[in-house]
Amino acid sequence: MQAGENEIRVEKPATALRRGWTTGACATAATKAALSALLDGAFPDPVTITLPGGQTPGFALARESLGEDWAMAGIVKDAGDDPDVTHGALVMARVRRLPAGAGIVFKAGAGVGTVTLPGLPVPVGEPAINPVPRKMMRGVAEELCNHHGLAPDIEIEIAIENGAELALKTWNPRLGILGGLSVLGTTGIVQPFSCSAWIHSIHRGIDVARAGGIAHVLGATGSTSERTAQAFYGLPDSACLDMGDFAGGLLKYLRAHPLPRLTIAGGFAKLTKLAQGALDLHSRRSQVDMAWLATQAGTLGGNRLKDRILAANTALEVLEMTRLEGLELPALIADKARAVALDTLRGAPVDVDVMVTDRAGKLIAHAR
Repeated sequence: MQAGENEIRVEKPATALRRGWTTGACATAATKAALSALLDGAFPDPVTITLPGGQTPGFALARESLGEDWAMAGIVKDAGDDPDVTHGALVMARVRRLPAGAGIVFKAGAGVGTVTLPGLPVPVGEPAINPVPRKMMRGVAEELCNHHGLAPDIEIEIAIENGAELALKTWNPRLGILGGLSVLGTTGIVQPFSCSAWIHSIHRGIDVARAGGIAHVLGATGSTSERTAQAFYGLPDSACLDMGDFAGGLLKYLRAHPLPRLTIAGGFAKLTKLAQGALDLHSRRSQVDMAWLATQAGTLGGNRLKDRILAANTALEVLEMTRLEGLELPALIADKARAVALDTLRGAPVDVDVMVTDRAGKLIAHAR
């Protein structure tokens, strides 16, 4: 289960961006509102909760319903300026009393997934509700029940409107979370455009692969190179780690939690950055060094191209001019990127190969 929110992130400049609330915070607030109504007949609106960091945000109710032995409250998630697919989703909590001794039971309602693979922080068969949101909801349930002199024997069912459809836009299916979204969050607050959420997703993917006995995983910079490498090796989706720009996040975690084999796949420009020694391949945090590329081309007999390479606008322009000259620059880049990966792994028992693809997904170099 991802440790950040349910999203495939698109990074933007962090200028005065507005924070939002996690799915777990919304589920906790909805749980508190529903259980308050079940126990005393009134829905607090807005409903205030205390986050792990001590903040006390208030949430307006978007939906409420009270039955004879159950209550339901819904809150529209506000993810702030974060590109989260759950922004604007209706998060609902339905609570009901259970027989004495049952304790607090979590249930996945419509749009919330179920864990089907080991390696996640929630056991197989359980609703995909992460430990911190569970702790938050358990806390409000125990507090309210204690206030009314009751034992906390409560079923908490969390649902997310259109969650099954939204989950298809996330990495949940690859992590074995089926049927809907995850209820996530460690602080209750969504930090906009956070790199950490993506890196934590990579870590969880490695955990799932290790727990499932998958010996060969794939980290690709994008979907085109991923499709090529996945087809080349016949890897299952659960072996694909959605590395994106975060080669360092992938390699450093594998250094501490090794798997037998890693394939890194990407386009020429991204893997040139890795070959140069960059571990964060995002355009705002690393650039292709044309002087470095000119030097590499020179080692292949391309000294006559030096001025043209230095004047080039893009790495793809360099790729094309060296290809026309018959220089195997992609192979050299693949070898150097593999060397950087192995150096970052610092001797961890991980066999690495690197695949370079062109923009159409054709394999143009393979270092192994």
